[in-house]
Amino acid sequence: MIAIFPNSKSRVIEALLFVSSDPLSVETIAEATGFAAEEVRELLAGLKAEYDDQERGWQLEEVAGGFRLSTRAEFAPYIERLLRTPQPGLSNAALETLAIIAYHQPVTRAEIEQIRGVKADRSLATLLGKGLIQEVGRKEALGRPILYGTTDSFLRHFGLRSLADLPKLEEVFLQEELPLTGRDEHHNPEG
Repeated sequence: MIAIFPNSKSRVIEALLFVSSDPLSVETIAEATGFAAEEVRELLAGLKAEYDDQERGWQLEEVAGGFRLSTRAEFAPYIERLLRTPQPGLSNAALETLAIIAYHQPVTRAEIEQIRGVKADRSLATLLGKGLIQEVGRKEALGRPILYGTTDSFLRHFGLRSLADLPKLEEVFLQEELPLTGRDEHHNPEG
């Protein structure tokens, strides 16, 4: 174990977060540093408070079961100007398909198509290619169709800690003034 001063422990965690492209769990940080898990939690809380108090350009956020450093939303226009590389987004069809999967998972292609009213092959291929969804098994039905569900990349992409953080459909439809149709009223998004 490398000897470090107590006040520099948070800087060790900061360095790990800085170099990691994926969110780091408390357990992963504890294993990498040799610090106790409870101490890691306290140090993370201290870093979050420090960044918020100092109004840094970045923040510590909890997503997908871990922690990561990210830039604050108010600086997005400047970052976009710097990067100026167009990122291919998702089509409306892919977003619709992704929403159906997120709220109804595990779900088959046929079930997605029944809800959307159109074919979903291309959208599924796009979402699989981007790593936002994955095959999670096969349904016990004729032909044993593939079941789809979201991935940790989906959680990271949308800044969610878990599927429980998804807005309730009732809230979304009330905001958009759209009718609630084609959904199981008793469905649990943790599914």
